[in-house]
Amino acid sequence: MTIKQQIQRTTLRTAAALTALELTTHLPTEGRSSQTYHHLFDTIITPLGRRLFTPEDAHHLALEVVRRGLAPRLSRDAAGSGGGRIDMSTTIQRSDNKGIPLTFPGPIGLAAGFDKNGSAIPGLFQLGFSFVEIGSVTPEPQDGNARPRSFRLVEDRGVINRFGFNSLGAE
Repeated sequence: MTIKQQIQRTTLRTAAALTALELTTHLPTEGRSSQTYHHLFDTIITPLGRRLFTPEDAHHLALEVVRRGLAPRLSRDAAGSGGGRIDMSTTIQRSDNKGIPLTFPGPIGLAAGFDKNGSAIPGLFQLGFSFVEIGSVTPEPQDGNARPRSFRLVEDRGVINRFGFNSLGAE
C-alpha cells in the first residue's frame, strides 16, 4: 500500500470516527445542520479532503456518503414556530397555461450527472432536493472520458465535470 493510500485510508477512518462522534453527541439534539457540524466540515474535513483526494475521488466519496445516509439531512421544521413545517412547495406552469402544473416540495432539484447509476437516490432526497434526475445510464458499461475529467474551481467555489457517459450499464 502506498503512502498516499495509507493517508487516504487513515483520513477516511478519522472522518468516519468524527462523523460517528458528531452523530452520537451533538446532532441528536441540534439536528444534522448544526453549527458544530458545519464548523467541523468547513474548517477541517473539506480543506483536508481537497488536499488528499482528486476531484473525481472526492465525488465518489461524496456519493458514497450520501448513499449510506451519512450526509446532512434537510429539516423543513420551522425554528421557533412550535414545530410547524415550512411550506417550500413550488408550482411550475407553462406560460400558455396548457398542460398540468407540476408541484414540487421545494424549488431546488439535482440535475443528471452526480449519481449516474442511481445508487444514492434516497440520500439525495434527504439532502433536500425536491427532484432528482438520474442520468447517463447506458445500455452497456462504458468508461466515459479519459482522466483527469473533473476540475476544482476553488476561487469560484465550483467544479467542472467532464466525466462523459461513464456508466455501469443497465442490466
